[in-house]
Amino acid sequence: MSGEGDGPAAGTRCAVVALVGAPNAGKSTLLNRAVGAKVSIVTHKVQTTRARVRGIALAGDSQLVFVDTPGIFSGAKRRLERAMVQAAWRGVEDADLVVLLHDVQRDKLDDETRALLAGLAERRVRVVLALNKIDTIRREKLLGLAAEFEQAFGFERIFMISAEKGDGVDDLIAWLATQAPEGPWLYPEDQLSDWPQRLLAAEVVREKLFLALHQELPYALTVETDSWEAFKDGSVKIQMTIYVQREPQKRIAVGQGGATIRRVREQAQKELEAMLETRVHLFLFVKVRERWLDDPARYRDWGLEFEG
Repeated sequence: MSGEGDGPAAGTRCAVVALVGAPNAGKSTLLNRAVGAKVSIVTHKVQTTRARVRGIALAGDSQLVFVDTPGIFSGAKRRLERAMVQAAWRGVEDADLVVLLHDVQRDKLDDETRALLAGLAERRVRVVLALNKIDTIRREKLLGLAAEFEQAFGFERIFMISAEKGDGVDDLIAWLATQAPEGPWLYPEDQLSDWPQRLLAAEVVREKLFLALHQELPYALTVETDSWEAFKDGSVKIQMTIYVQREPQKRIAVGQGGATIRRVREQAQKELEAMLETRVHLFLFVKVRERWLDDPARYRDWGLEFEG
């Protein structure tokens, strides 16, 4: 984190805002909408976000440091899943404010949601509820769901939003800005994320792989940036390795005649050029590393704790 005093200090406010919720509730979409740029990957698959990604937004004199946490769910069995859930709860504990996102297509408070509310109650944090994807549900059902949540937990406020379309998001951000504690900004005013470009670029490639591949394979792969070379004309050459756990997975990732990996490279390169505002030469390699999920270095890169 940057040191204090990087932005205006007189009369300023700053808050760390944790975005929490079940997998696929729309946390990454809301983060990108709030920041006004893509800093967290978004797919239709659950548990896409592995690390706590920070995005930085300004609202008047307030700086809001949003933390997009991995989805919280019970019964996490694999080491990576357990580490992701632990990271999400740490994000809650470190925050000034918590926004609980709920996908209204889950139109009842199920056991998973009640367990999440119980975890928030234990931590005694300030929580607001954002009922997301309101364009997908009838108004009477929406109001009934809001009433059910209000009865189950002492939310400071309840907002109804569509993170994808932007409906209600400005109201949520404006309210959060008024609740931010007085103090100096944590980041320069032009900074959008605290993630290094190398990690953001690898996440873009991982997103394209998630969208291109199906079933369990996306969860069995990781992407690392091996080299980043800048040229005099402003363009950059980026080499990345996609690690999978088994040889058959490598064949799936590459695709027949290299079609899949070529499509992923083209899509990722186009997005990286828009993000970096320069020409990008992207090179992708797929390798088998059977036990990458047991490598403590991967967890350190994502800011996760490695359980021995």
